Formats: sequence, structure tokens, C-alpha cells
Amino acid sequence: QVQLVESGGGLVQTGDSLRLSCTASEENFKYFATGWFRQAPGKEREFVSNISWNGGSTYYADSVKGRFAISRDNTDNTVYLQLNNLKPEDTAVYYCNTDLRAKRNLWGQGTQVTVSS
Repeated sequence: QVQLVESGGGLVQTGDSLRLSCTASEENFKYFATGWFRQAPGKEREFVSNISWNGGSTYYADSVKGRFAISRDNTDNTVYLQLNNLKPEDTAVYYCNTDLRAKRNLWGQGTQVTVSS
């Protein structure tokens, strides 16, 4: 079965940056639009950003516009999320997913981002 593995999270301070990676075990992953989501303690999972299969279009939640940037490298089956100017409110577990997996409620382990003030 297809697996998506998130990595790159960590403990940082306010204003720092991180680069998250989402790597797929299935090469067909490069043909699918992919999104990043996050879930903070006590809150519902929320949409962060998505990118088309060829990287031609992107979309961001209002809370991260101007700070985060999504990109992908289809030769490496990887989607990235650059997190800049991090705030404590960004603390959450970050997940990546395709529409198909999300509709089936299939999620990976995610990667923890913790931003201290």
C-alpha cells in the first residue's frame, strides 16, 4: 500500500524557519495534487496549503499566507512545506495527504512542529 512519510519538524523559537518534507513510497504520487494539514492540541485538523500535480498552482490558508511556501520535486516523489517566521500558534502536528487518501480518512504519522515564545 502507498505510504506517505512526513519529516523535518522540530522545536524552534518564534521567528525561526523549518522545512517539512513529505515523501511517498508510490511513484504515482507525482500525478496527484497534495496538501498539508495540521492539528494542534484540542483542535480539529485544519487545511494549511496545497499544490497541483505539476506545481503550477498553490493555495494557502489565510493564517499562513506570506509565511509558508509549498513546493514539490516530482523526480524525488516529495512535497515540501517551507515554514518561515514561525509563531507559537503554528505549533501542531503537520500532515501531508492526497485527496484520495484524505477522503478515505487515511493519514500518516505526521511531524511535530513546536514553536516556543
